[in-house]
Amino acid sequence: MINDIPVFTISLDFELYWGIFDKVPLAERKKYFTNTRRVIPEMLTLFEQQQVQVTWATVGMIFAKDWNDWTNAIPALRPSYHNDQLSAYRLKDEFGRDGSLKDFFFAPDLVRQIDCTPYQEMATHTFAHYYCQEAGQTVEQFRQDLQAAQGTAARQGMKLESLVFPRNQFNEQYLRVCYEEGIKTVRSNPSDWFWKQIVKDTLSSKIFRTGDAYLPLGKRTSFPLSSLQVEDGLPLAIPASRFLRPVDGKRDILNKLRLNRIVSEMTVAAKRKECYHLWWHPHNFGSYPERSMSDLRVIIDHYKKLEQQYGMRSLSMRGIYEYVIS
Repeated sequence: MINDIPVFTISLDFELYWGIFDKVPLAERKKYFTNTRRVIPEMLTLFEQQQVQVTWATVGMIFAKDWNDWTNAIPALRPSYHNDQLSAYRLKDEFGRDGSLKDFFFAPDLVRQIDCTPYQEMATHTFAHYYCQEAGQTVEQFRQDLQAAQGTAARQGMKLESLVFPRNQFNEQYLRVCYEEGIKTVRSNPSDWFWKQIVKDTLSSKIFRTGDAYLPLGKRTSFPLSSLQVEDGLPLAIPASRFLRPVDGKRDILNKLRLNRIVSEMTVAAKRKECYHLWWHPHNFGSYPERSMSDLRVIIDHYKKLEQQYGMRSLSMRGIYEYVIS
């Protein structure tokens, strides 16, 4: 029987330009990602100082030093999306000749810094920001993608045991492959109806997902660890609780609402001895890095208060797995 304790966990989707290449031109986001690279060490310093465990789900391509190193790491099988614009592999032809752009794609220095910082877990966001529910791709292509991610991490002495599906395209049919390729835990989506269909999204689900960040439109976000199901041959699925939305530069009232909602939900989780799982992309801090870090300090300071008052613990995704199975 799992003993329920109050837990605060953070998982980050570390992508650089690999995460938005099919949505936004790189020319519009150069300062954005330059800020992202600058703010990540600030996050790490804060997490280390406050002893906060964090799971960094990192796109495997970011581990490469440059395009030549990237070429040596790619798998033989690549995703055969019906929409070929979704494939990250096309980006070398578009950007590979300009060496000045490589910092928007590769960050082995940050990968090493994350891995060397206490309390941090290096995890995977797949090798090529792989979309697990898109038409055309296959389970074997996904397997080779994970093998490439594990291979590039192993060359730097790392083993990846947690996974976050890109774009939250949680695919239950692929969970066994995850387990067979060394993944012990994955992040799953909230149970609300507006998180059910991520690929074939509707306007109403987008509106409700956004609105729920400010007002209580969905179910309670925290959950007891005893509700997590451990099944043979499958990784442990840990639901997300809340996405830390980026700072809105024009609407301070929305910024306050989203921050108050997170702090309030954390308090509820602590009182009920439940887990609160917060996530975001490091690049979400790229537009307003100072204000974003200020908000993060508010969240971490509140966690420390809950730690003192209710015994709330900081656990990474792997930390939750280890607690549950023990």
